[in-house]
Amino acid sequence: MQVNIHEAKTNFSVLIKRALAGEQVVIARNGVPLLTLVPVKEKTKPRTPGLSLGKGIIHEDFDAPLPDDVVREFEE
Repeated sequence: MQVNIHEAKTNFSVLIKRALAGEQVVIARNGVPLLTLVPVKEKTKPRTPGLSLGKGIIHEDFDAPLPDDVVREFEE
């Protein structure tokens, strides 16, 4: 549904209910759509740190200089 700004101000609570029910509510000025009224998505549950613990390996020499041939590949 599309409504003009004046109608949106007058019936804002009704438009909110319709948007929450899944209806697309477009607010327009002079028939030109300006924005869409949509519900905020529910927040996902907080991330649990450490879920990937132990699934990767970092070798002791991970920061050692690269061989010259590999460095040349990056510079080309």
